[in-house]
This record gives sequence, structure tokens and C-alpha cells, in this order.
Amino acid sequence: MQLIPCPWCGPREEAEFHYGGQAHVAYPTDPSALSDEEWAKFVFFRDNPSGPFAERWSHAAGCRRWFNAVRDTRTHDFLAVYRLDEPRPVIS
Repeated sequence: MQLIPCPWCGPREEAEFHYGGQAHVAYPTDPSALSDEEWAKFVFFRDNPSGPFAERWSHAAGCRRWFNAVRDTRTHDFLAVYRLDEPRPVIS
């Protein structure tokens, strides 16, 4: 079982967390002005890199808070975790 480091609770088992998708996706400023195609791209199309990827996670069975994490999609290792009000750390 993998341990995920919650920024508030510390390392916990992965079963306590829920994946929330790609982090840092800006909500459209005027959603009603988007075409169906533009809205579909916003809702359904996300990056899918091989390597470090910023994601949103929820500690559902713990503090119930959302946080961001940079996870390597090749190894599933968490490279960094940070609160939503913090900037994405630089991963080299």
C-alpha cells in the first residue's frame, strides 16, 4: 500500500484519498459564452504527460481537505504535496 503525505495529517494509506483530476485548471471566466465544443474541451480534455504531473487530491477519510500533489505518472511516486493556496513547487 502506498502512503500519501497529506499536508495537514502527514503520511496516510492511499485508501483514505480520492483523486480529483488535474490541478491548476482555470475555470472559464464566462462559461455561458463558450461553444459546446469549447465547453467539452474544458470538461473532458486534460493533459496526460509521462512524468511529473500536478493533481488534486482529497483526504476523504481524514481531514477531508483538498490539496495539490505532483506525482510521477511513470512510477506513481509523489514528488511534492502542497496546499491549494501555495504555488506549485519546482520539480527538477
